[in-house]
Amino acid sequence: MTVKKGWGSTVAGWFIEREEDAGQTPDADMSAADTEAIINAASGASPNEAYASPSSTQNVFQTAPPPATGGQVDFEAVFDAAGVDTEERARVARTVELLKSLPAGTDAGVKKQIVEASLKAFGVPIEKIIEAGVEEIQALDGYIRNGASDNEKLMAESDARIKQYEEEIRNIRGIMQQSVSELQNVIKVCNDKKLEVQQVLEFFGQAKVAEVVRESPKLHDPSAAPDTTAS
Repeated sequence: MTVKKGWGSTVAGWFIEREEDAGQTPDADMSAADTEAIINAASGASPNEAYASPSSTQNVFQTAPPPATGGQVDFEAVFDAAGVDTEERARVARTVELLKSLPAGTDAGVKKQIVEASLKAFGVPIEKIIEAGVEEIQALDGYIRNGASDNEKLMAESDARIKQYEEEIRNIRGIMQQSVSELQNVIKVCNDKKLEVQQVLEFFGQAKVAEVVRESPKLHDPSAAPDTTAS
């Protein structure tokens, strides 16, 4: 998709660029897939990468905004943290509702006339609405970028921890393998020594060996059941 120079380059690059035919207005009910495609086209990168670079909008907050919970955002709290006036926000919200109430397919020029006439009738300065709208966009852009920065730190820390755990797992596996190898060697050398001593016992004969085993208090008859009584 070819992206034309538009809203995205109007102020500091934090408007979302939208490609649309001349005279057409943006679709208010844009799908999530369309929105993602627009962001990707405007930034030339993935959504996360699009907000990875620092911006002055990250410094608009007067107090720390609340973190998003489950990916959901408390917009009013974000605007409060950015110091956007409550009354001005209400005016922006009313203007948004007014735009939504206009019939679909209404010419963009006609929409502009209707909205401006309505605002003037209520004595609402258009410049104030524009200013508040830009403030809200600044706050949202800063909120996204701060979130992206926090996410980048989390990814880096998590990646470092994963590498640490992977190294620990490799070390543990090495210890396990070493223990198995050592046990195999112990079994071999002990059995070799048993065979060496066994030659002496075989020299005296199996019957004599069995007799000595039965009569000696030091020896254990391998054919007898093991004594499990605790000493």
